[in-house]
Amino acid sequence: MSKIHDLIIVGAGPAGLSAALYAGRAKLDTVLLEKEKAGGQIVTTDEIENYPGSPQDETGPKLIGRMVEQVSHFGVDLRYEEVTSLELNEKVKKVKTNKGEYEAKAVILATGAVPRKLDVPGEKEFTGRGVSYCATCDAAFYEDLEIYVIGGGDTAVEEAIYLTKFARKVHVVHRRDELRAAKSIQEKAFANEKIDFIWNSVVKEISGEEGVVDRMVLHNRVTGEDTEYLADEDDGIFGVFVQVGYLPATSTFNSSINLDEGGYIKANEELATNVEGVFAAGDIRGKILRQVVTAASDGAVAAIQAEKYIENNF
Repeated sequence: MSKIHDLIIVGAGPAGLSAALYAGRAKLDTVLLEKEKAGGQIVTTDEIENYPGSPQDETGPKLIGRMVEQVSHFGVDLRYEEVTSLELNEKVKKVKTNKGEYEAKAVILATGAVPRKLDVPGEKEFTGRGVSYCATCDAAFYEDLEIYVIGGGDTAVEEAIYLTKFARKVHVVHRRDELRAAKSIQEKAFANEKIDFIWNSVVKEISGEEGVVDRMVLHNRVTGEDTEYLADEDDGIFGVFVQVGYLPATSTFNSSINLDEGGYIKANEELATNVEGVFAAGDIRGKILRQVVTAASDGAVAAIQAEKYIENNF
């Protein structure tokens, strides 16, 4: 019979790491499972200005590195394995991965969200060859080239600002006639001479020759006109960075977990789901603000509530 752990946390972003920290300090036998690398979306962020107490030169990788060290210090078992299925309805929960099977008294789901796709012709074919979803990952490939950033929220505009460190010109393409980003972020973008804006427009098609993006068609939602954008002849390529939101990573959850209309997990103020002993933290749950600080807060609350659940039921 396999060992029954106190707690399994699925996902090692800020929410999962925060939960692991609090669980470790509470002396819970905790396994933290992450399919790729710790940190989630935040490790692709070059600059963090709104996490309380962070130094001025804070970056996502630096912050996550310190979180991982804390978690390790308190004895949490961080394992890089992909969760393939969960059995959550019984008192003892079962989590299967690509490397084995685990059992625990409680589970915290903190799998976050993944970038939303445009679902237009050419996007999939040119992903990694002109289409990207991560500025800090791919910006260096577009040194002194033109870049189009698709989206108008905080992340999109922040990515555009960051990309000006590399690109010759950054065009922000937004489906509305004004940005949704915070005013402070907008002010920085409007003041940046390398950034311009294409309003009321959506991507209709992405294409290219010789395996790279050199053409894009934008559709104006107001005039109904389509406009073709071509790479400069000397460049032969431009970048398309898609930042139009995220989708909750709930594909491996069974149907017993209640989700909202957007596919996010429903959880109460104690971050408990409708299944006893199962909690949700971070971007995976329905909430009004998705930031590192709120994810960390979720993780702390979920871990404390999981500890109470275990004490009262085992």
